[in-house]
Amino acid sequence: MPRGDKRKYTDKQKRQAEHIEEGYKQAGMSSKEAAGRAWATVNAIHGGGEKRGGGGYGKPENHEPMRKGGRKGGAARKGTSARTRAGSKSTSARKRRSTSRRSGATASRRGTRSAGRSKSARTRRTKSRKSR
Repeated sequence: MPRGDKRKYTDKQKRQAEHIEEGYKQAGMSSKEAAGRAWATVNAIHGGGEKRGGGGYGKPENHEPMRKGGRKGGAARKGTSARTRAGSKSTSARKRRSTSRRSGATASRRGTRSAGRSKSARTRRTKSRKSR
């Protein structure tokens, strides 16, 4: 069978490839590239042609490749303008803020605990505890 032959694909698979190809063309892709990506998606979903004699015959469909495109588009759209307009901070900025908060709070607590006692008084006190 020649390379690129579609005889082992079912009518459903051919329809799916056509619909996927139309979507890629609407996105501004060339027809050749759109067709290649469409058939790659169909192969990922079905594992190849499903007519008798094909390697993918009788296997369940994997719908993950269909979902992936929608998720990626949604994530990209949310990640750019919506996030910046809302004024939310980036992950690194949030981490930086929480870390500085924690270290500042710890330093202030240390200062209040040891207020009124000199370092030498504290060391004497701990030494006397150890000797008991």
